[in-house]
Amino acid sequence: MPSYQELLAQREQLDKQIKEAIQREKADGIAKAKAIIEQYGLEASDLFSRKASARGPSGKVAPKYRDPVTGETWTGRGKAPKWIEGKDRSVFSI
Repeated sequence: MPSYQELLAQREQLDKQIKEAIQREKADGIAKAKAIIEQYGLEASDLFSRKASARGPSGKVAPKYRDPVTGETWTGRGKAPKWIEGKDRSVFSI
């Protein structure tokens, strides 16, 4: 069984090998990415666009229900307000 000092030396050697492997593989990945970018004439905007999510633009949702007494509205999302809880929602539809 190896001693503590021998194990530490092995760990240092492994850490060094890991760092070298990371640098080598990172360089290979960068080279491949550059080749693909050059081959297809890609630009940064092609890769890193800031488009809205596939669901569409986020923002306010139109209300679906209105309390006839107070005029308060609710979109139908999240926890239901007290005025509609446990009642037939079709009565409150806008």
